[in-house]
Order: sequence, then C-alpha cells, then structure tokens
Amino acid sequence: MGWRSERIWIELIVGSRKISNFFWAFIIFLGSLGFLLVGISSYFGMNWISSFPSQQILFFPQGIVMSFYGIAGLFISSYLWCTIWWNVGSGYDRFDRKEGLVCIFRWGFPGKNRRIFLRFLMKDIQSIRIEVKGGIYTRRVLYMEIRGQGSIPLTHTDDNWTPREMEQKAAELAYFLRVPMEVF
Repeated sequence: MGWRSERIWIELIVGSRKISNFFWAFIIFLGSLGFLLVGISSYFGMNWISSFPSQQILFFPQGIVMSFYGIAGLFISSYLWCTIWWNVGSGYDRFDRKEGLVCIFRWGFPGKNRRIFLRFLMKDIQSIRIEVKGGIYTRRVLYMEIRGQGSIPLTHTDDNWTPREMEQKAAELAYFLRVPMEVF
C-alpha cells in the first residue's frame, strides 16, 4: 500500500496492528485467564469453571502449575496488546528522485529511541536484494544495500508474499531507483 508518482514513491508499512496479532493476543488472553481461574479454583476448592471440576485438580502441584501458566500467559498477552497499542514496526519508506533522498521511518517501543528515522542519499544505494531462506517456512525478505551502512530490510519477515509478488516489487523499486537487483 502506498503512493507513487514519477519522482516520489511512498510505501506505507503496517506495523503490529494486524488481524493476526489481534487474534493471537485475544486467544492467549482467554486461554491464560482460563488457566489462572482453574488454578485459583483448585486452591479454594470451588468450581468456577463448570467444564473443569476443581475437586479433581489438586492445588499442589497441578493448581500451582496452572496458575503459573495463567500468569505467564497474561504477561505474554499484555506484551502483545502493548505492541498493538503502540503500533510497533509501522511507518513509511519515502524515495524522492528529485531531492535524491531516501527516508525510512518506523515506530519502535516507547523510550528515547521510539522514532527510528534513517535518511541517506540515493546515490549511496548499491542494489535491491531479495533474500530467500528455505526450509519448512520459506522466508523472503527485500533488502536495500547501502554503501557504508550494509543492508536495510524493507519488508517484514512475516509478510506472506508469493515469489512473483516479491520479484515484481523488487523489480519496480530497482527500476525506480535505477539500481541493479540481486537475488540470494
């Protein structure tokens, strides 16, 4: 998703506010709440969740373990909700041929380095590189090679692009920036 003209290309980056992150944060919250309620109900000997009779679960050791899993799950869920709230990873990539500048902006975690802003000259871009890592879950990442600064990733590792879509985007960007494209 973005905007293009003959001299400016702006690519908007979606951060943590994805449907999958909302789904997993909600599921982990409900699951950990269930574990915690079962652990607490086994301690008090009350039946708070009808599908798990607390008389069958002893507090030591099963109730303690379930309470621990419930508390740990609540911490993981709160971490996910915070990254969604702060929209970590969102931002934009701006390529301006008229000015000869590339600006990359991302939101990070709160603190003094929350705003990540990189700015460099287009003449320092050496190439656009696609890196493919095989295995059970194949990852494709689009990088921009910068002279003296190394590689800067332009896509997330969890973007589910087909090889054709990735090649199309890389070719369009390499053509726009007038640099070569490499595949590793």
